Amino acid sequence: HPVAPLIPRYSREDCMVGDFFIPKDSRVFINAWSIMRDPSVWDEAEKFWPERFEGSKIDLKGHDFELIPFGAGRRGCPGLQLGLTMVLQTVAQLVHCFDWKLPNDILPSDLDMTEKFGLVMPRVNHLLAIPSYRLHDQSV
Repeated sequence: HPVAPLIPRYSREDCMVGDFFIPKDSRVFINAWSIMRDPSVWDEAEKFWPERFEGSKIDLKGHDFELIPFGAGRRGCPGLQLGLTMVLQTVAQLVHCFDWKLPNDILPSDLDMTEKFGLVMPRVNHLLAIPSYRLHDQSV
């Protein structure tokens, strides 16, 4: 689920992409949304299924083009490492400190993970989860 579905770039030299000639200095758009939903690469490409990456050797830093959430090459996100570290610490704290449940006995399989297409890709429906603090004993 890329932040932006299209990544703008300029071609540095004349080149061919498939049967298409791309002249030098042409503006091109990399369709990150499509790349990350390619059914020839991903099983059930439209399904939100984070477990698919367990044991995977895919590189998040833009070397494996099946997945380019942070861009690629010299124009890749300079905050990649900071972003990954912050997300890891935040999620670890949320998992460590809270028990989570869905309201009204909703099952995880009933969650709507569809997106609105636009400049960014927000969910159609926001996730509503109920946290309950579980670290009542401060000696833990």
